[in-house]
Amino acid sequence: MRVIVRSVSELCITAGTLIVLFVVYVLFWTGVKADHTMSDQIHQLQDQWSRQTAHPKASPSPTAPAKPAAYKDGRPFAIMYIPRLGFTWNKPVLEDTAVNTLKKGLGHYAGTAQLGQVGNFAVAGHRRTYGDPFVDFPQLRKGDAVVLTDGTTWFTYRIDKGPYKTVPTDIEVIDPVPRKSGYRASGRYLTLTTCDPEWGHSHRLIVWAHLDSTQPVEAGKPAALRR
Repeated sequence: MRVIVRSVSELCITAGTLIVLFVVYVLFWTGVKADHTMSDQIHQLQDQWSRQTAHPKASPSPTAPAKPAAYKDGRPFAIMYIPRLGFTWNKPVLEDTAVNTLKKGLGHYAGTAQLGQVGNFAVAGHRRTYGDPFVDFPQLRKGDAVVLTDGTTWFTYRIDKGPYKTVPTDIEVIDPVPRKSGYRASGRYLTLTTCDPEWGHSHRLIVWAHLDSTQPVEAGKPAALRR
């Protein structure tokens, strides 16, 4: 009997140790790895943009479509800043929302509008794990700035509605004119999505924003990023 009890106790201790190690992996290691990966993505973009600056080309107008080459699956093409989440908060935006892509940063929903263009530029990000990019998503409020750059232009969006709670099957939230956003005509919109609750994925949190202003990178940072 003592042998059985001891064996069961040892199994429980082993199982408990494995659970603790798994939690440490999920909470800590994936975050460390993701932060390092996202920093690499940002450095990759900045290096690419600096090389382009060394051989300048005409800056694209916000009304002209971005080059398709910038939107390659799993590749970064922009950097996002959200002052409400902290003035050191910045994340790379990559093309598509595949599982492996979202481990590296935020993901642009393929098929939605390109950055700054007419339509709905829709982006997804993890709430928890892989760097917790949108852990503070519920803090976003109407009027908050969401700033992005593609290396040539700053795009400042202003949040109009959210966080709005819905279910994963509600794909209308990334329509060109999302029905529940309050928008009634075509425009230059932004949608951000993440999971809810914080450690689950039964629902989604959504915010919608409109393009408020643009300016060339050479003009310096937009007002929303100045302290």
